[in-house]
Amino acid sequence: MCSSDDYPVAVTVPDRPEMGSAPSRQLIDDLVVANHILFDQGVVDGFGHVSVRHDKDAGLFLLARNMAPGQVTADDIVAFTLDGDPVDAKGRKVYLERFIHGEIYRRRPDVMAVVHSHSHAIVPLSIVKGFRMKAVFHMAGFVGQAVPVYEIRETGGDSTDLLVSNNDLGRALAEKFDASDIVLMRGHGSTVVGDSLQRTVYRAIYAELNARYLLDATKLGEVVALTEGECRAAVASIEAQVQRPWDLWVEQARARRAGR
Repeated sequence: MCSSDDYPVAVTVPDRPEMGSAPSRQLIDDLVVANHILFDQGVVDGFGHVSVRHDKDAGLFLLARNMAPGQVTADDIVAFTLDGDPVDAKGRKVYLERFIHGEIYRRRPDVMAVVHSHSHAIVPLSIVKGFRMKAVFHMAGFVGQAVPVYEIRETGGDSTDLLVSNNDLGRALAEKFDASDIVLMRGHGSTVVGDSLQRTVYRAIYAELNARYLLDATKLGEVVALTEGECRAAVASIEAQVQRPWDLWVEQARARRAGR
C-alpha cells in the first residue's frame, strides 16, 4: 500500500548544536501564518509543509515539527541544517521529507522559501505521460511553458513510498529547479520555491488554480497557453504586488482561527 506524506512513520532525530543567532520573531510569525494560509486556501490539508530560510544564517532553514499545517504555532517551529539535521527539535518528531527543503536551499542560494504540497488539481498533471503543466493565465506566469516532473524511480528505484526521505532523493529533486521555480512530483504533488515567503505562498496557491483551469480547459478543446514573453511580463508586474493578497490571506487566516 502506498503511504501518504510522512505516514505511517514520524522520526525523532538528535539535535546538532549548530545554531548561532535566533531567527527573528517576525520570521517565525510569518512562517506560522503561511502554514495557516496554505491550509485555508486548500493547498495543504493534514499533510504538506512550508519552510523559510533562516534570516541570520543562510545555512539553516525553519520548518514546523511533524504535524498538520493548519495547527502550527510558533512553539512548533524547528531549525534545520541544509543536511536536514535539526538543531533545536528537543525530542520533537520531524518531517521525513525535510530533505526536500534542505537540498533546494543548498542548490539554489536565491531561494528563501519552499512549499511542498499534494494539491488536488496538480497531482493528475504529474501522472499523464506526454502532458506538461503550463501557465494558462496571467496570475501564474511563474509556471512557465513546461513544468519539469520529478520521477523518483530514477534515483530510488521502483519500490519507494514516493517520499523524498533522504539527501540523495532530495538532491535529485533539487536538480529539477535549475530552470524552474515549480516542479511536479509524479504521483505525489509539487514543490514551489521563491525569493520570499510571501511570493512562495502566492505561487503555491496560484499553481493550484492554474492546474484547475488547465484541467477544465482541456475538456473543452485546444488550450492557448502563455508565451515565454507573457510569462516573464506577468511575473514582473503581478508578483510585484504579492503583499496585497498576502495581507488579505493573513487577515482571513487569523479571523478563522479566532472564530474557532
